[in-house]
Amino acid sequence: MRCPSVSLICSIFFLIYVGYSILSLARLFFVSECKGNEPCLSYNLYHKPKLKVIIYGSVKDLPQSTKQVMLIEEISPFLYNEPFEKTINIKLPNRTIKNGTLYFHLFILNDRVNLKEWTDIISWHDHVYVRLPLTSYQVPKMSTFDLLKGSGIKKLQKPVTHIKNEIGFNVLIGVKEFPARDIPPELYRLIKEGQDGTLLPIVHYDFLNDHMENLQQISNDTPSTFPIKLKYKPMHIGNLRLMMHAETAIKSLKTYGITDKDVDQLKSIFSDTNIYLLVVTLCVSAIHLLFDFLALKNDVKFWRSRTTMAGLSLRSVLWRAFSQIVIVLYLCDEEASLLLIGPAFLSCIVEFWKVQKVIPVDWKNFKLKKVKLTEEERMTRLIDAEGMKYLSYILYPLCIGGAIYSLFYQQYKSWYSWLVHSLVNGVYAFGFLFMLPQLFINYKLKSVAHLPWRAFMYKAFNTFIDDLFAFIISMPIAHRLACFRDDIVFLIYLYQRWLYPVDKTRLDETAYMKID
Repeated sequence: MRCPSVSLICSIFFLIYVGYSILSLARLFFVSECKGNEPCLSYNLYHKPKLKVIIYGSVKDLPQSTKQVMLIEEISPFLYNEPFEKTINIKLPNRTIKNGTLYFHLFILNDRVNLKEWTDIISWHDHVYVRLPLTSYQVPKMSTFDLLKGSGIKKLQKPVTHIKNEIGFNVLIGVKEFPARDIPPELYRLIKEGQDGTLLPIVHYDFLNDHMENLQQISNDTPSTFPIKLKYKPMHIGNLRLMMHAETAIKSLKTYGITDKDVDQLKSIFSDTNIYLLVVTLCVSAIHLLFDFLALKNDVKFWRSRTTMAGLSLRSVLWRAFSQIVIVLYLCDEEASLLLIGPAFLSCIVEFWKVQKVIPVDWKNFKLKKVKLTEEERMTRLIDAEGMKYLSYILYPLCIGGAIYSLFYQQYKSWYSWLVHSLVNGVYAFGFLFMLPQLFINYKLKSVAHLPWRAFMYKAFNTFIDDLFAFIISMPIAHRLACFRDDIVFLIYLYQRWLYPVDKTRLDETAYMKID
């Protein structure tokens, strides 16, 4: 009996772990009920009290007197069972305009309580309080300009104050009571008991919808009264617990050096996605990760054991290595998320490893090794050159024309940025054409036995999965369009696979390479 491979064992354990994670996720939507004489804590909103919201602003984190705060808005009555959006106007203090900070203080208390002063409200026992900074120090986005005219506007590349133009908060609804000994641990920090023994409303700042795109730079031209959109949405226990788990996990990533921009990308996956689509996304993500691993493993295995280039396009290998460099430079220039740059960089390393396999290098003497080609390899290179000749009539004029057009009609941060964008536009728009010589070789040889089909199939599945992620993860438009570009070529490969049945013994007669 044949023993299972290490890849199969790892894949099984990985799928078991994914299944356990999904089960743990489902448990968040179920809360223990009070049984028998077990002590319980009644939830205040179950009794339908009338509430109001009072919002203050301050330049200090913890104001000590009424003079240090400004009343921004009072919402009475607060209809906590219905979502709403409201634009509130905040008068920006001079200290905030001059690169200072500004804090947001939100209170929820009973509508019958007639308190207006800060000191009275903060000392009142039965209130719920949320505090967060309205401002953040960020480096301004680099400006673009016409390279030919040189009319650029330089911005300071040091952090300056940005203010949020949108703030969201949630209140837990739909709960009657909690078992005193089995309260969900993630809710501990939000729980506060009122004087009557009930739990006051559980309020949570909407961290996952707090995106960097909502930040607006404050300058001397900023109006003294700034409008902010206040968004409220009631939330049931499962969604709230999921949001808080995601918040804790995302914040913990920052301790490992994950940047704010990458954190922002992860927020959008959880906040902008329906719960059912989110579960599907998590499953698909796990499958995508598994296929990435299997594709890389089989691709490396294929090229390590490869002793001939018969039937394989040398130009396609070189092009993939070049295009991966361009894509990495482009993503870095666009300051894309590490979720995109990381995999692109790893692909770049693998493609360069393939290049040194097809063009052997004597690293000791830093020169190319002489290679004696077999008859099949010579035939393959002739067919490869013939296919590339036809493509060059279309490819090069389009790339050069596109670069010149963008120079006259588009703006860039620098000449380097224009060069990278021009190259990546050629890679994204016409790069799939460099996959066509391999199709041409397959057509001429009437065989696909020379291709790494296991790795190819994993990559094909991942390409279709990438189509889904193109709508979920924020990315440059050119990179998003490229996710759909390769689908057509992969379908042609699959058609050739059906058209030319694989004969694994076809190339074994003379397929070898001699290296001096």
